[in-house]
Amino acid sequence: MRALRAGLVGFGVMGRNHARVLGSTDGVELAGVVDPRGGAAPSGVPLLDSLDGLLALGVDYAVVACPTALHEEVGLRLAEAGVAALIEKPLADSVEAAGRLVAAFESRGLVAGVGHIERYNPALQSMRARLEAGELGEVFQVVTRRQGPFPHRISDVGVVKDLATHDIDLTAWVTGQDYVSVSAHTVARSGRPHEDMVAAVGRLADGSMVNHLVNWLSPLKERTAVVTGERGCFVADTLTADLTFHANGEVSNEWEALRNFRGVSQGDMVRYAIPKPEPLRVEHERFRDAVRAGGGTGGIVTLRQALRTVEVSAAVLESAETGETVALKAPSEVLGVG
Repeated sequence: MRALRAGLVGFGVMGRNHARVLGSTDGVELAGVVDPRGGAAPSGVPLLDSLDGLLALGVDYAVVACPTALHEEVGLRLAEAGVAALIEKPLADSVEAAGRLVAAFESRGLVAGVGHIERYNPALQSMRARLEAGELGEVFQVVTRRQGPFPHRISDVGVVKDLATHDIDLTAWVTGQDYVSVSAHTVARSGRPHEDMVAAVGRLADGSMVNHLVNWLSPLKERTAVVTGERGCFVADTLTADLTFHANGEVSNEWEALRNFRGVSQGDMVRYAIPKPEPLRVEHERFRDAVRAGGGTGGIVTLRQALRTVEVSAAVLESAETGETVALKAPSEVLGVG
């Protein structure tokens, strides 16, 4: 079986990570890199100044890692050329642009996915499987914290579209539930035109509560997701890919005044031993397999799923601007297994 020829559009920080993985993925050949700023591509790989040059080389698919504001333009060109695409998250900088990308690829029957990489994090993969198996019982709440210093490479979007989209997507994915409403507050403290901190509260279709705290204003880098349910809580640290379970204690209470109190107590704590493959490599292998199969969406994040994340992030910004809770319309596709 011949190797798939892959192109890369954008050679910034994330683009370099994609190039590293593409260059070492079985069955894939990195055929060319597009970056109008110039510089140096990986050894032996042409560095091109335009998408036309990449298309002229002939590629089976392209990874789009340019700034979010350019995703629509680049994605539509790839769709017109009949080239499959793996587009970095978020899918686009507006709901309308994301919708046009969905239509362009679907109408041509092209394989297309979005790089919501947290779906491939081992801790979240394990958490999702355990939630599906009912190990936590009824889910009450999902809380995420994603904070750290400002990445100066980001200039075209704020923290909601760049970072909070991770938490929006992973929350819907691990729970299998869609957002039905959101309420949010944002601030801008770093002198940029976009928000750099958001606190959001949401409700999922099953009635469970969601809380997201995301910012670029903290010297502490933190990436955690906590799911609380009737049997305890799962804590995923996605920086270390560790998953811990804190069980509700089952200790009888002989104190008459507390005997009828239906609260919880601390029980056993289990830190799971799980395999930890690199999420970006798994993402690329899944997308490679989808392109080889010529269709199907198993294992990749579809454009429709990513469109929903853009819709929820737009609702977060709308709520922050208006000060009102925003109700979300039903999605056009049930969330996939991934």
